[in-house]
Amino acid sequence: MRHTLKAIIYAILAAVFYAINTPLSKILLEKVPTTIMAALLYLGAGLGVGIMYLFHWRDERKADHLSRRDLPYTIGMIVLDILAPIFLMMGLNYGSASNAALLGNFEIVATTLIALLIFREIVTRKLWIAILFITIASITLSFEGADSFQFSYGSLFVLLATACWGLENNCTRNISAKSTYQIVVLKGLFSGGGSVVIAFLLGEQFPSVRYVLFAMLLGFVAYGLSIFMYIRAQRELGAAKTSAYYAIAPFIGAFLSFLLLGEKLTRIYVVALCLMVIGTAFVILDTIGKHHAHQHQHIITHTHDGITHSHTITHSHAHNHYGDNEEHSHRHTKAQLEQDLWVIHHHV
Repeated sequence: MRHTLKAIIYAILAAVFYAINTPLSKILLEKVPTTIMAALLYLGAGLGVGIMYLFHWRDERKADHLSRRDLPYTIGMIVLDILAPIFLMMGLNYGSASNAALLGNFEIVATTLIALLIFREIVTRKLWIAILFITIASITLSFEGADSFQFSYGSLFVLLATACWGLENNCTRNISAKSTYQIVVLKGLFSGGGSVVIAFLLGEQFPSVRYVLFAMLLGFVAYGLSIFMYIRAQRELGAAKTSAYYAIAPFIGAFLSFLLLGEKLTRIYVVALCLMVIGTAFVILDTIGKHHAHQHQHIITHTHDGITHSHTITHSHAHNHYGDNEEHSHRHTKAQLEQDLWVIHHHV
């Protein structure tokens, strides 16, 4: 339970750090071109976390580093991290920061559906209800006004960004047990570098040094620290549940947009906000209610007298004579065996 609480704190901090991105990026986009802005955010993240690594390299020597087997997920993560912030910056250029912030909650829907369809994570009834409310709210925000069915291009680009990040979250989930510093530095430098190449191909020009530094500092906090905390949370909670706690970020971002940019509340925004709040509430209720007592994987060999397995963390029944990692054999009731097999099927 202690590990779970720590993971929840990481997820909430990740959301808070990321929330400042939308309103401050909107301000900087007045001086910084779209693709350059996306590049600087990720470069700031990679360089900042790289500096953090210099103070923790001794601890990281024991960490499990990325290998060739992780290459497909790593490449997918980097490519999607090139596309997503570019789409987001385009969305901010075409639309309001408050709308973009609130639409960020569609990332929960994208992450959850991809986790279900591709990676076979469990989606509960509460999470389906949450997805319904968040999707309706996202559709509502995607139109210009109550009297107009003109689709907002700003909203479209933001939704494309959240879809990219939803798939990227699931790619990152598959390598989240590896060195967090290595993952974030690779994300930052390669995704930022890729965006720089695209920016040059588009003919964009770098802004003055002070705006470069501002953008990179924002990237370190809003992307670097946020991604770092997010990955640490994913190790314990999984992709779908981490994105659930991350759902508070759009509300903080929208509030900061009203506060810093003076954006006005519209009727459509208020309706969408209420739907988002309901959807987010169901997500959080689902996450709190579905924490399972088992926090480890089992490797079970059936025998007629019992089962043999190795423990990695806690187990639901007491052991008085065996260490947590010591292999042993004992009898299980039919109910215990079925429960353990259910956990394997859904969590391994």
